Amino acid sequence: MEMLLLFKALIMGIVEGITEFLPISSTGHLILTGDLLDFLDKGKRDVFEIFIQLGAMLAVVWEYRRKIASTLSGARAPGSERNLLLAVLIAFIPAALLGKLFSESIKAHLFQPVPVALAFIIGGLVILWAEKRQHTVTVQTVDELTLKDALKIGLAQCLALIPGTSRSGATIIGGLFFGLSRKAATEFSFFLGIPTLGAASIYSLIKHRHLLDAGDVPVFAVGFVASFLFAMLAIRALLRFISTHTFIVFAWYRIVFGLLVLLTAYTGLVSWTV
Repeated sequence: MEMLLLFKALIMGIVEGITEFLPISSTGHLILTGDLLDFLDKGKRDVFEIFIQLGAMLAVVWEYRRKIASTLSGARAPGSERNLLLAVLIAFIPAALLGKLFSESIKAHLFQPVPVALAFIIGGLVILWAEKRQHTVTVQTVDELTLKDALKIGLAQCLALIPGTSRSGATIIGGLFFGLSRKAATEFSFFLGIPTLGAASIYSLIKHRHLLDAGDVPVFAVGFVASFLFAMLAIRALLRFISTHTFIVFAWYRIVFGLLVLLTAYTGLVSWTV
């Protein structure tokens, strides 16, 4: 196995792990990073990018293993545990249905650097708007979330089908609009990522298994492990950060990063794939 290819897989895994649960779009960063690295052919790269999301998803499972275990065991009886489990399932359904219907069309037209850059900028402006408005908290913890709240967040997650929007950004900022505290919105986004990322990864592997061979295992393994480790670090860092900060820094990051991509594309400094 070529060491350069493994190194590129490591970089892709690190990017996925760091960005998956921050409101800055992991998909957008992976598209841009993969384009810069000239990483794998298009079809195999798409499968790789979705597969390494499993590593990030398992980081959530590990970090919240006690909460998840108590929720699953307690869901057999009415109460907050069953309510949380139903909330996650209800929030998962809208994006799963729309993704099944429109994912191929979206990939064909929007999974490219310039559309991603525009989504970065628009998403940053939305975050600024969300943080500047008066934020009235009606849901302090995920255990207080209603099924109606969950459905609204699930509809917000559908926006993340547009690459560069950010699944975490759509669900967290949507949660803020719907009255969740920053911690509740962030943790629910983590939990919602378990079925969303898990289902997308498994579906992609089954559908595109003909593109893969035994020689791909080391590349996929390196990306998976890097994604898992760096996602754990990112989850812990984000929870510490939001205890004393707003999401405004992520908004400006998105805007500046998006403008930089557009500038390099316009000037020809970087030959983005368009």
